[in-house]
Amino acid sequence: MMAAVSLNCPGLYCGKTSINGSEGECGVCPRGERTSLEKVCEKCVGSPELYDWLYLGFMAMLPLLLHWFFIEWYSGKKSSSALLQHVTALFECSAAAVVTLMVNDPVGELKIRSCRVQMLSDWYTMLYNPSPDYVTTLHCTQEAVFPLYTMVLIYYAFCLLFMMLLRPLLVKKIACGLGKTDRFKSIYAALYFFPILTVLQAVGGGLLYYAFPYIILVLSLVTLAVYMSASEIQTFTNLVAKKKRMVVLFSHWLLHAYGIISISRLDKLSQDLPLLALVPGPALFYLLTARFTEPNRILSEGGNGH
Repeated sequence: MMAAVSLNCPGLYCGKTSINGSEGECGVCPRGERTSLEKVCEKCVGSPELYDWLYLGFMAMLPLLLHWFFIEWYSGKKSSSALLQHVTALFECSAAAVVTLMVNDPVGELKIRSCRVQMLSDWYTMLYNPSPDYVTTLHCTQEAVFPLYTMVLIYYAFCLLFMMLLRPLLVKKIACGLGKTDRFKSIYAALYFFPILTVLQAVGGGLLYYAFPYIILVLSLVTLAVYMSASEIQTFTNLVAKKKRMVVLFSHWLLHAYGIISISRLDKLSQDLPLLALVPGPALFYLLTARFTEPNRILSEGGNGH
């Protein structure tokens, strides 16, 4: 029997016997379970909260947005197949999401059971291996945030699998406007960013869990400003001149709304829902102030001594 120690690892249990209540052997809880305050393993039977689903949605959006970005980047105006590739990427990620839900516990159902995230340390149980006698180390590496950690990794694996099964054949058939090398560049890009996303989730999953709402807001604001500047959109007329620009604008508005909902968590609908009225704010501010910050105008006024 091991002596009673203070074990702060959420994946480590020390069972108590039913005879005298003494401390029993310590070990790691099975997958799908985590320890209670009494250091006894309990099965995770709860459902993910709204914030957990929003986090999973964010991690699911990352490969899709990267797919769309590189498809647009490498297709440009050279090929009319970009739209079909966008739809195919959406299908790949959607199918991967459905299959991931089906293979997670409970298997075969479009729902999951989960353990509630209590603190940042729940994501990094490997950093909390205790040494009760300063000689023997108790390894407690376990998914205390089941299944938020491994579920994302499984989803990325299915995304990569479906992409390799579908995209090369599609691109070979329809991307006739591109060269033999250029037509596969969006696929090559995915072979780079999927390992990066996997490492990002493996190392920084816990940090992303708490920071993703603010990451969404910052990136959506920056990318919208860069896009409108690169497209030389300075008036509302310029904005509605092309359908593509409106699609980009509404996509960013959806991201803004997603970030606001993630931050507020809609705990109080009467207070949180009015915040969605702020979604068009950045675009309107840009359109109203773009003419005052045009580089050519600033240079000309500076040359005139104003």
